[in-house]
Amino acid sequence: MQSVDASFPTGIILAIDSENADYDSKAHVMKIKNDSNVAKIIDGQHRIEGLVGYEGQEAFELNVTMFIEMDMEDQALLFATINLKQTPVGKSLAYDLYEFAETRSPQKTCHNIARLLNSRSNSPFYRRIMILGTATGSPNETLTQAAFIDPLLRYITQSPLTAMADRDDLKRGKKLPEIAPAEVRVKKLIFRNIFIQDRDAEIARVIFNYFTAVAQRWPEAWELKTPGLILNRTTGFRALMRFLGIAYMSLGREAVFPTSEFVGIFNRVKLKSEDFTPDNFKPGTSGQTELYRRLQADTKLDESSVWKGGVTDS
Repeated sequence: MQSVDASFPTGIILAIDSENADYDSKAHVMKIKNDSNVAKIIDGQHRIEGLVGYEGQEAFELNVTMFIEMDMEDQALLFATINLKQTPVGKSLAYDLYEFAETRSPQKTCHNIARLLNSRSNSPFYRRIMILGTATGSPNETLTQAAFIDPLLRYITQSPLTAMADRDDLKRGKKLPEIAPAEVRVKKLIFRNIFIQDRDAEIARVIFNYFTAVAQRWPEAWELKTPGLILNRTTGFRALMRFLGIAYMSLGREAVFPTSEFVGIFNRVKLKSEDFTPDNFKPGTSGQTELYRRLQADTKLDESSVWKGGVTDS
């Protein structure tokens, strides 16, 4: 509610008895009785509750739709129609709308990186990302834009709430404060300062190099789109993104590491392309966790020691 462009774009819907409303047809003015019990809320209860205690400097404007002398049956039917037939916007589409944003934000940066890597013919993600969340017919599509962005965003900002707070600060013209190296490790925000310094291209390059290393280490598992392989799908991608944090930090400094550095890490992993199957790594969080732990074990990059500032000897 305190962000610079906060709004409730949909209207509050009220039902009011005719005895509490008077319409002047000549002046085109409707007068409503000033009483706390004058209306029944058909839709918008949560929006109104969200404004309780609002202390903004400016009045918060709301759209209001009023039905006069609407019977209870119609009120119930309208309530059911509104609440049962709503279709949520897909997360990938929501991310894609940041294309139109004029100011930087963590969301826009991640969206730009997704589009960039999806469009470059030499990219490990070339035509692999379903930008709007649904297949377009490209034979290589294995990831939605949301699946790509969600784990990347967490290396820039801690949560969706902090991402919105960062966006609001930047929209207001504020400069985000950089964080200390210890905080980078504790909060696992490996790209936070790079983003704050407006070095988005470097974030894209790290992702490019890291997954190019994946493609070089396991070419069949990464390149092929078959039901029996999970490496290039959400399960494998999220495990690899989780591992990116400790792989990146194990190299010891903030930099755009070449593909060869990441290849050196992945060469320690004993898995072969044919091992990345749903039988070994079940779709979903359990398979992601299992693969992540296997990557840690084979590379001897222990999460706790890396995030605390040290690296286990290999």
